[in-house]
Amino acid sequence: MDVAAVESDLVKVLFTEAQIQERIAEIAAEIDRDYDGKDLVIVGVLRGAVMVMADMARSLTRHVEMDWMAVSSYGSGTKSSGVVRILKDLDSDLTGRHVLIVDEIIDTGLTLSWLTRNLSSRGAASVEVCTLLRKPDAQRMPLTVKYVGWDIPNEFVVGYGLDYRERYRNLRDIATLAPHVYS
Repeated sequence: MDVAAVESDLVKVLFTEAQIQERIAEIAAEIDRDYDGKDLVIVGVLRGAVMVMADMARSLTRHVEMDWMAVSSYGSGTKSSGVVRILKDLDSDLTGRHVLIVDEIIDTGLTLSWLTRNLSSRGAASVEVCTLLRKPDAQRMPLTVKYVGWDIPNEFVVGYGLDYRERYRNLRDIATLAPHVYS
C-alpha cells in the first residue's frame, strides 16, 4: 500500500521503502561478516517482523534457518500491558546455535528483554537482537541490541509491518500515525 492511500491518517513519512531496503542490506552485510562460519538461526517476532525478516533473509548471502515466535505484551491498544505471553513457540532446537532475534521495533524493551533471557535459557551459543527501529526515550528495560536500523522519537509509527489495530502493516514506508486515528 502506498502512502497516498492513507495520507490523511499520517503525520509524516520517516523512512521510505528505498531507505528501508538500503538499511536492511547494510545490516545484512554486518550479519554476514559477524556470523561467518557459525550456525545461525534467525527468529522473527510475529507479526510485525514479517517484512523485516523476509527482506533481511533475502539480503543475506549465506544459508540461514528461519523460525518464528509470537509473543505479546500488548492488548489491542497502543501501550504495553507489562506481561509477556508466548502465543506461538519455536519449532527449532537452539542448543549450541547462534540466535539472532529479528524484530521491527523496540519500545519499552520488555518483550525483547524477556525473549532474550528465554531463548538464552534454551542452550543457545549466543542470543543477539536486530531491530529496524528503536525508541530510546521509551525504553524501560535494559537490553543490548547488536543491530539497529534507526533510533526514532517516541511517536506512534506504522508501516512496513508496524500496525495500529492490524491496519497499516502493508504500508511500504514507515510513517508517524496521526493522533486523531488512535485518540
